[in-house]
Amino acid sequence: MNLLPAKARLRQSFEKAAPGYDNAAKVQRWVATRLVAGLPATLAPAVILDAGCGTGFAQEMLALRFPAARRIAVDFSAAMLSRIARPEFALAGDVERLPLRDAVAGLYWSNFTAQWCALDILLKEAHRVLWPNGALALSTPGAGTFRELAESFASIDHYSHTLPFTTTGTLQVAALRAGFENPLLHAEPCVLHYKDLKSLMRAIKSVGANQIAPGQRHPGLMGKTAWEKLEAAYETLRTPQGLPLTYEVILCYARKPS
Repeated sequence: MNLLPAKARLRQSFEKAAPGYDNAAKVQRWVATRLVAGLPATLAPAVILDAGCGTGFAQEMLALRFPAARRIAVDFSAAMLSRIARPEFALAGDVERLPLRDAVAGLYWSNFTAQWCALDILLKEAHRVLWPNGALALSTPGAGTFRELAESFASIDHYSHTLPFTTTGTLQVAALRAGFENPLLHAEPCVLHYKDLKSLMRAIKSVGANQIAPGQRHPGLMGKTAWEKLEAAYETLRTPQGLPLTYEVILCYARKPS
């Protein structure tokens, strides 16, 4: 079964989230800093493709790291694209079917977009639009993401309520299958804390990530009784900092053969 959200629903979610996205995307911004820091010191791309750019905050980081590079920003949400400050090239398009010809970029950059896509298709498109010897830099949530939420939901019913996030092994194999060589992967946790479950769920929704396991949600899940059970289950995980929410962050770097 395909558990990915329908693209029309996903686009609508991000369109709605766009106005407040920059303030809410704390994890996404932190991951972008980690992703750019791991780029090879010798890398000097003439053109960078930011695939799934959102509001474009990574554009500033990439401009500082590669001031001479031209930057192409692609996202399927027009509302997100409209928030980019001084875009050089901004295109509305699907990262699974990029509106670009072959071999146009020296660096394919994608920060927290792959989880919404068919991984093999995304990586094949990345390979297609890169120059020979071009670099891939990609981040995505790993299988440990939202583990506390999944555990708490599991105490209520047997339905899946979180997306099927990937693993480092799956991502490595997919990168090799797409034609990349020597993929290097690193995973690390990022744990946020919230005062209560409502704040936690609101934070997830505020970055457009509210499309969870379509087709497997119990119709009465968010009734008062079910919500109280979910709150009680999550409260057992409380720490002195608050209710934890874990993101397992996977960073992937690879090269297209020359």
